[in-house]
Amino acid sequence: MSKLAHKVAVITGGGSGIGRAISELFAKEGASVHILDLNVEEAQQVCEGILQKEGKAQAHRCNVSDQEEVASIIEKIGRIDILVNNAGIAHVGNIENCGKEDFDRIFNVNVKGAYNALYAVIPSMKRNGGGAILNLASIAAWVGITDRFAYSMSKGAIFAMSLSVARDYIADNIRCNSISPARVHTPFVDGFIAKNYPGKEEEMFEKLSKSQPIGRMAQPEEIAKLALFLCSDDAGFITGNDYPIDGGFIKLNN
Repeated sequence: MSKLAHKVAVITGGGSGIGRAISELFAKEGASVHILDLNVEEAQQVCEGILQKEGKAQAHRCNVSDQEEVASIIEKIGRIDILVNNAGIAHVGNIENCGKEDFDRIFNVNVKGAYNALYAVIPSMKRNGGGAILNLASIAAWVGITDRFAYSMSKGAIFAMSLSVARDYIADNIRCNSISPARVHTPFVDGFIAKNYPGKEEEMFEKLSKSQPIGRMAQPEEIAKLALFLCSDDAGFITGNDYPIDGGFIKLNN
């Protein structure tokens, strides 16, 4: 029995990395998937792969930091059972290396983007008797990470927003949780290493992998499996929680 049969799922940033893995798994489990992504070409490629496997998926070009654009797409989709706020960008630097433009860019995508989706989707969920929301936080919301000032700020906000939404809408049968991954092996990681450590790619990949006590980075598919559980009816008694999926980073790195 498919875990998400007859469910409609909206996934922001679902065209690559963790979002792609979530989109593909949710479609495999029976959901009708709507991917909101600024890179609509990547999102469309994911949807084509899902359709080839007889799943249901649709791509929407969307700048999540634009509230009107998000609201318009959500209104067109109609009933929504699941929202996954996955869209996000990164910034490397401490507060001295984080200019106003850097801070605003991170805030607009990571924080305001999640807010815009929540603001648009929650009224729809209330009308339809409930739903499940999952926000992508990070271990950066739990511990200090070197040179990640703006990014950590944004993920701390995601953590707090998740708790607030869970509290405010529990009577409306809307569950809200977040997950906090450590490093995940995505194309972004490969690009970051290639850009910042040319000629030392293997060495830096190994170093970043070993920063998790388990000795490796997570795979996007592993994050997607936790997302599936928390958005399915199997997690019907779970709300207002954050779930580190971190290879022991938070508890075992001291």
